[in-house]
Amino acid sequence: MKGISTLALLTSIELCLCGGRGGILMQKCRTKEMIKLGKYYIASSYVKYIESAGARVVPIRLDLTHIEYAELFKSLNGVLFPGGSADIMHSDYSHVAKMFYSKAIESYDDGDYFPVWGTCLGFEQLVFLVSGQNLLTPTDTYSVPLPLNFTTDALQSRMFRNFPAELLVSLALEPLTANFHKWSLSVKNFTENYKLKKFFNILTTNTDGEIDFISSIEARRNNHYFASELEETASLIYQVNPVFTGNISSFQQCYMFN
Repeated sequence: MKGISTLALLTSIELCLCGGRGGILMQKCRTKEMIKLGKYYIASSYVKYIESAGARVVPIRLDLTHIEYAELFKSLNGVLFPGGSADIMHSDYSHVAKMFYSKAIESYDDGDYFPVWGTCLGFEQLVFLVSGQNLLTPTDTYSVPLPLNFTTDALQSRMFRNFPAELLVSLALEPLTANFHKWSLSVKNFTENYKLKKFFNILTTNTDGEIDFISSIEARRNNHYFASELEETASLIYQVNPVFTGNISSFQQCYMFN
């Protein structure tokens, strides 16, 4: 599944607190053209997304040690699992995602909050980590703009409670959210899974005309930081320049890593 789907959240917009440091998981390059540019990539759209809320981005490699991930976790204010293409059960992406997810749960149990945001593939990954099952259903939702169907929990959620009323109305009535996914978490599969119901609140749903599916779920927070300014500077994504990849991938720009 490629592209950016309708947002599906474990966490809230608080991942992007002004001045925060948000981590984004890298992904392995899969095509020959992309591999020529580097071993890993992060689509620049995700970097711009985090930066637009005032945060700085720290790229998260898929080949670090457990100790390095533990130190990185303590330095970040949250993590984003991006969309793309990877096995949600057996891949470096899923392995690293599971570590950050587990540490986020431990942090919450200790009274802290570490938000984890999942978009598209990242959403699928989070659903699998929480439920322990692949509950995805094929839907007719590739390259489709849709309005959002808000639940009663949405207006009290961290995600939507501060949205302007006119924007909420527009989101509910107009097809403003982009869907570029072939698989979805159906409302039926969600409501029949005890672990998902216990862990998440449904904020919005959509339909492809036959299947009702989840488009956003909710939400957490934290207060982590780097040990020094020098360490932070060395970790930020500004050490790398984005390159044009619109002719060889579904992303116009990517940050490439070896």
